[in-house]
Amino acid sequence: MRLTGITTFAAAAALMGSVALAQDTPATVVDIIVNSDDHATLESAVVAAGMAETLSGEGPFTIFAPTDEAFAALPEGALDAALAEESKDTLKAILGCHALASKAMAADVIALVEQGGGSAEVTTVGNCRLTLTVADGTVRINDAVTVTAADLVAGNGVVHVIDGVLMPAM
Repeated sequence: MRLTGITTFAAAAALMGSVALAQDTPATVVDIIVNSDDHATLESAVVAAGMAETLSGEGPFTIFAPTDEAFAALPEGALDAALAEESKDTLKAILGCHALASKAMAADVIALVEQGGGSAEVTTVGNCRLTLTVADGTVRINDAVTVTAADLVAGNGVVHVIDGVLMPAM
């Protein structure tokens, strides 16, 4: 799905399967993830990292949510290693690269990129620096990850579905 201006919540919700429609806005970004058929791995990671309570808090949050397919594309063994109990700090660092401490709707991201002359840098809650660009109406992150569905609105923020996993510099 291409991001052209503001993607309507109803269109994005149709892609997400069981996400509630706009009149029944999910309470939290975690609710969107939990109710998605495409984010079981992200849900498991958020729980394993002990971040569900934080992301269910007041916010606001913007979550770049990798799909199960995105996690499956990681090198063999990488996901299992990150989900291991002894790797909780590493898992938190990875998940921290996917969250902003603000509510950035698609239109906000596009405006930020336009103001930046074609790109914009943002810093995540995990202190990862992401470079955002827009080409043909599609938002890209670090020239490697694409936003495939946007503006899934929750009471404490917004979720944008992405087709890759953002990794911290280690």
